[in-house]
Amino acid sequence: MKIAFIVGSFPVISETFIINQIIGLIERGNTVDIYGVENGSVNDQAKVHPDVEKYQLRQFTHNQPSIPQNYLWRLLKAIWLIIINLHKSPLVILRSLNFWRYGKLAASLRLLYLTVRLLDSPSYDIIHCQFGTFALIAMMLRDIGAIKGKLITSFRGYDISLFVQQNGEDVYHSLFAQGDFFLTNCEYFRQRAIKLGCHPQKIIVHGSGIDCSRFPLKLRYPHADGKIRIATTGRLIEKKGVEYGILAIAQVSKIYPHIEYNIIGDGELKDNLQQLIDSLQIADQVKILGWKTQPEIIEILNHTDIFIAPSVTAKDGNQDAPVNTLKEAMLMGLPVIATTHGGIPELVKDGISGFLVPERDAQAIAEKLTHLIEHPEIWPEMGQVGRADVEKNYDIHKLNDELVRIYRQVISNDVSTQQLGLVLSAEC
Repeated sequence: MKIAFIVGSFPVISETFIINQIIGLIERGNTVDIYGVENGSVNDQAKVHPDVEKYQLRQFTHNQPSIPQNYLWRLLKAIWLIIINLHKSPLVILRSLNFWRYGKLAASLRLLYLTVRLLDSPSYDIIHCQFGTFALIAMMLRDIGAIKGKLITSFRGYDISLFVQQNGEDVYHSLFAQGDFFLTNCEYFRQRAIKLGCHPQKIIVHGSGIDCSRFPLKLRYPHADGKIRIATTGRLIEKKGVEYGILAIAQVSKIYPHIEYNIIGDGELKDNLQQLIDSLQIADQVKILGWKTQPEIIEILNHTDIFIAPSVTAKDGNQDAPVNTLKEAMLMGLPVIATTHGGIPELVKDGISGFLVPERDAQAIAEKLTHLIEHPEIWPEMGQVGRADVEKNYDIHKLNDELVRIYRQVISNDVSTQQLGLVLSAEC
């Protein structure tokens, strides 16, 4: 199959789930082109997932061309782009300028800039949009004829929570009508999409997969030095709730001073969180480590005893699905503490593979953390159950096989959740 992935920009180190799908599709004999639709060029983060280089994914990547901020320069450049590309597909280019139909995206000339790079693209079997926000753009590109193929959308978190709250509950009505099929990474978000107007027969849960073989199981036992090592991984933004992990550590460290809390990640709240750490006088126990590559994260987790994922519903409505960083920790045998938030209860079995606590409740996190510290005998069993659950439900190889079957059913023009379920059951 020829597949187009529509993303924000690529590569982004925090979006390993996209890389995992792309590689899985390539390994199964498919061709994948990657199109970024956000402003800017190829992501130039110092930390890049090793598979980006291993599979030379940049050569298949077409990020949005630079658009001048000055509208006059943007217009002059647009005129030049029209002149040199008009012969390729004049009707498509003219449609991209129809601001009566396509609104701000066309009036800003952004639709034209996105269209020009697609004029030489092949017809695709599948156009897979990673996040509903980018699907709205892809829908317009397909409508004007710039790109061809069946349109599949994956809803993953902010696009079905924050974006809806900001833009209204009817923001996806046209997409639900025109899109060919929809995926969510948890049942929680599937039900939300249905409530927003998606037909139940056009949407299924397709989890965000993990390459389980990369995360070795290690049963956890207390260290001889008596130190308790705790970790959290994620972007330093409000919905990750890292401040509540810090506040919990501050409480527990008064009783158990030999604890170490490593926060892996970076983001807009880094300075605020560091100020909180300093004000609580726990800088010796709590470290913000910044972005790490997957091998570096594995090395840190290999020496960790307990993992905390204190996600919260942000004030702007942003929410999480069952996050991959939590799955990685569970694969490595770590007992976890997470919140009753979004799709996370679909991943963590309370009291069995870890503990669930209310959102924004540092006291509850501290209590469960104290319980785990005082009862290390439950660590190994929690770790084994957690790994088994992730292997069963989130193995990337199984999910990529499933994704290929979904694509084939969508291409066949004969797909519904009931029919798809029958096909997947027969082929699994």
